[in-house]
Amino acid sequence: MLRARPIHFTSRPEQWAELLEALGLVSTFEDKDWFEFDAGSGRLALHRVAAHDLAGPRDGATVFGVEVGVLDEFARRTREDGTIAEVTEAAHGETVQVTARDGFTFLADPARRAEDGTWATSVKADQALTVVATWVSPGVEDSAQELRNIGARPRTSDDESATFTTKNGGVLRIVHGAAAESGDLAFEYDGGLEPLLRRLIDAGIEARISDNVLYIANPDAASGAAPASIVVEQRPV
Repeated sequence: MLRARPIHFTSRPEQWAELLEALGLVSTFEDKDWFEFDAGSGRLALHRVAAHDLAGPRDGATVFGVEVGVLDEFARRTREDGTIAEVTEAAHGETVQVTARDGFTFLADPARRAEDGTWATSVKADQALTVVATWVSPGVEDSAQELRNIGARPRTSDDESATFTTKNGGVLRIVHGAAAESGDLAFEYDGGLEPLLRRLIDAGIEARISDNVLYIANPDAASGAAPASIVVEQRPV
């Protein structure tokens, strides 16, 4: 079991909830400062943080992450394929920390099953919408191998980027950059973007389409840690 599930840290979860629901995601879990939203493919977690808390994660930052089934089994298989993976205890509970050769680390958290007992995301979500988790790496080829080692499926690859699909939903993307770090939150859509634009505008959310890309005003843009827009691209054929 493997699913893309980035975590977005924000002091504005209510604004984000409005945006995500207009985009076509569905709220599936809430516990104090933690919120989960399902797309047709992939899942996004929101974590409420204080706007000016310099000790914790930055307001407006997105962290690359995945969900898996049995932690011990996932860690064992990942190690056997050549990537460091250790079961550990985090602030939110038991997880697997994956360490890539470029020094990048990310967490593989235990997934929650759907109401029907499967690993599927909510059928109420827009099934054409996909969550994209992004990893910035100075070595795209090496990092792509790390994603193959955790069970992701190669989709596209060149010197500057690589994308992977996952068995249980969502896309994992690597883009070339000077330092190993998490990239910005993004989405893909399987179809024309105009219906999404209309939904967002009807909900009072600023958005526009330019060069076949949908740009949505980011609620966290003023934080300094987030880009001005959230990007939705059409899914590659």
